[in-house]
Amino acid sequence: MAHKGDHVPTRRQFLVLSSTAALTSLLSEAPASAAADPAQPYASYWHPATILDWDPSTDRDAKYNRSTVPLARRVVPARPANSHARPGEARVQALVAYAPTSFNPAQGSLDMHYYATNYWQYIDELVFWGGSASEGLILAPNPTVTDAAHRNGVRVIGNVFLPPTAYGGQIQWVRDFVQREGDRFPVADKMIQVARHHGFDGWFLNQETAGGNAQLAADMRDFIVYLRRSGLRVIWYDAMTDTGSVSWQNALTARNQVFFEKSDEMFLNFWWSAQGLASSAALARQMGRSPYDLASGVDVESNGYNTSVGWASVFPEGKPHVTSLGFYRPEWTFKSSTGPADFYARDNRFWVGQNGDPANTTTTASWKGIAHYITELTPITSLPFVTNFNTGHGRKFAVGGTVRSTQAWNNLSLQDVLPTWRWSVTGTGTKVTPSLDWDDPYDGGTALKITGTPQSANDVRLFATSLAVTAATQFEVVHRTGTGPSRLQAVLRFGDTEEVLDLGGVSGAWRRSVFPLGGHAGSTLTEISLRVLPGAAVTALIGRIGVTNPVMTTPAAPSDVRVEQVSRTGTGTVAARLTWTRAPGTVRQYRVYKAGAERVFLGGTANDAYFVPAVPLASGETARIEVEAVSEAFDVSAPARVTLAEA
Repeated sequence: MAHKGDHVPTRRQFLVLSSTAALTSLLSEAPASAAADPAQPYASYWHPATILDWDPSTDRDAKYNRSTVPLARRVVPARPANSHARPGEARVQALVAYAPTSFNPAQGSLDMHYYATNYWQYIDELVFWGGSASEGLILAPNPTVTDAAHRNGVRVIGNVFLPPTAYGGQIQWVRDFVQREGDRFPVADKMIQVARHHGFDGWFLNQETAGGNAQLAADMRDFIVYLRRSGLRVIWYDAMTDTGSVSWQNALTARNQVFFEKSDEMFLNFWWSAQGLASSAALARQMGRSPYDLASGVDVESNGYNTSVGWASVFPEGKPHVTSLGFYRPEWTFKSSTGPADFYARDNRFWVGQNGDPANTTTTASWKGIAHYITELTPITSLPFVTNFNTGHGRKFAVGGTVRSTQAWNNLSLQDVLPTWRWSVTGTGTKVTPSLDWDDPYDGGTALKITGTPQSANDVRLFATSLAVTAATQFEVVHRTGTGPSRLQAVLRFGDTEEVLDLGGVSGAWRRSVFPLGGHAGSTLTEISLRVLPGAAVTALIGRIGVTNPVMTTPAAPSDVRVEQVSRTGTGTVAARLTWTRAPGTVRQYRVYKAGAERVFLGGTANDAYFVPAVPLASGETARIEVEAVSEAFDVSAPARVTLAEA
């Protein structure tokens, strides 16, 4: 029983939150055209019996469902924003449902309306939530989600949902799940194969089907051991106990410790208490485990940052954190919003707090923002680092300052690393306001916008970095302003030393400024800020910031571009499946265009297979498709070409 003051959801168990009904509401949001397009690849899902038949060589969508972005290394900033937050203690799990279980486009879609996860710096693991009895129980994450998470150093975990009988669960499915063949678990073997092919990091096991016994529990324990031997991470949900029954403990107890002992982490059900968490942490330590391998569950699906949470039970003031934190459905910030601007405002308040500044979380509100407790982490630890502030969705798509598509889109594979601090502005008096702007991107769908009339020099802290500088290293900024001087300076921090670089000039068009950093060779660049000098009103757009060791050679082009399938989607458009052979060396992404008098951007991926949802093509017309390799520094290869026409 939960105690007063602790997190108490409405009277429902995790099973209701995971129900078919909840996912049906998501299913209703699937694009009407999704099921109608025979070429569209979808994210993968199975029942325990059907996954045994999965083979990437025969699954026509398998090649479109692969993430190839490696997991980035992250570090604590040299100067964390919030002195109250405690580094190296609690971690954050986020259980997120991005889309319906079925008809979930594998590589994004032509719609800006999408939960573009932005605050990776506070998240350690993202669980790809979903599943239903009628559709599938074992879900592999979209490669787009894994690409974005890995670029930010966040592990991605697939989901297994064995539902309660009230929501269609069948105890036979659980038995099928843990069935043995000699010393093997065939379903686990397939889950290992799926994770390695798709490129994600582990599995979340949510077993809530009643009717089990002690033998089934023992089989599940052995299944976990077998699965973890592969090197994949396993997160266990607090539901099934050692007797095989489903009994939410809301704590680590003798009833569920056998599963925690064999797993990497456990997500505790929501009805926890201060006493229960304290005893859980103590038992974890007795077992030789970190208490931060336990995530105290908080259900924010219905109320987001209006949810009542017993924060002091997890994060006691002035003391070490008790456990880690697990958020169930933080995409509330998106689903409750009225549009992109509202979503970004809600998301900022959820993660940073109502002051909108991770350095200032002082408030009388009970929800102070996760930045109040959790120290941000940065994945910017190796050269080159280049960001165009691309959030992974937009109203248009620009390339090098020229708009190449006016089609709305979402594709998290193309998301850049976004500012570490959103937003931290120092200065006295009236300050400037930073924001992300979808109207005038430089490359991708978004630019950084700074507006206002500063009464003093304002420093906009942007990126925490840990970049070793060489004699060849250079810093670049692409920006533009309205009328009048930009009054912008870049401030680079090397330990206790700052270098101020004047961006200067009047710039009605995009302007690239490049500064050699060889004078700091052997030092570590730890922070990138922008300074706005006082004066009249300023409106500045920053399209790119980069720290690179330039190379004289552009990346090699991909080769052997092939059209797998073409299908007409309208009187003037077709959809197409494309594949190619990867370019040698490191490639950040591939971009696909329709060539012509005006080059049209069609989409992009880090993969070597891409579904183009809409190619402008009249009946009988032939189009020339071009695929370019883009390096981490956004150098571009020569195009590889293929001709596209209806069969």
